[in-house]
Amino acid sequence: MGVRYYNPTTAGRRGASVSDFAEITDKSKKPEKSLLRPKPKSGGRNNQGVITRRFRGGGNKVRYRVIDFRRRRDGLEAKVIAIEYDPNRSARIALIQYADNQKAYILAPEGLKAGDVISSGPDSEPKVGNCLPLRKIPLGMAIHNVELQPGRGGQLSRSAGVGAVLTAREADWAQVTLPSGEMRRLSCECRATIGMIGNSDHMNISLGKAGRKRWKGRKPHNRGTSMNPIDHPMGGGEGRTGGGRHPCSPTGVLAKGGKTRKKRKPSNKAIVRRRRPGARSKN
Repeated sequence: MGVRYYNPTTAGRRGASVSDFAEITDKSKKPEKSLLRPKPKSGGRNNQGVITRRFRGGGNKVRYRVIDFRRRRDGLEAKVIAIEYDPNRSARIALIQYADNQKAYILAPEGLKAGDVISSGPDSEPKVGNCLPLRKIPLGMAIHNVELQPGRGGQLSRSAGVGAVLTAREADWAQVTLPSGEMRRLSCECRATIGMIGNSDHMNISLGKAGRKRWKGRKPHNRGTSMNPIDHPMGGGEGRTGGGRHPCSPTGVLAKGGKTRKKRKPSNKAIVRRRRPGARSKN
């Protein structure tokens, strides 16, 4: 995997870069039809037609790939058929086929390739691509697709290039360090997949032009200071202004420095160490 750069034949090409898709097994292969679902667009509107998320709309038509985040088919070995591109996420996905010929999509970890055999369950070997309960995973191993609650399916560490680390285990609880630096306590019955997510060069890709953002269904983001006073609290004034107040949303909610997590959220007690405010993932 890597990043491909083009000659600056146009202004958009000058700063643009794309993935080389080297890990994709067969670029001409179509996705598994039985695992595709329609993905309707909302344009940022709710069921009453009111815009609740600004700057959404348009974009290429894509179909959703059904990903198996639960990995609950214990005792059945599965063969990796292909590594495929998924337009709905930054990570690559792997098409696997179980011994009973049933197919499924999973997140493709780094190092997994076509022809490999993987499995899930407490009796599986702790190797890349296998899914095990946290009580069976050796300490210090990189994991991804980590469950928050047993049986609910993986919710943590699912984007390209990231991975959590199983750091400690005591009684029925395990301690996991997330890519953000947060340390969280989880049940040992929660499952995780061995390895780090592939396509780590995704963070180095530059879109290069506004059109590629429109292909993703994102419209241009207007500044509040460029609007009229009727449209935004920071709008109006003669010439360019600094807004005249702290940055806020169109409804007046402060945009910077506010905490977005509930103070009395039940899962707060599971956080051993919070991430450093404003810190980005090192992966």
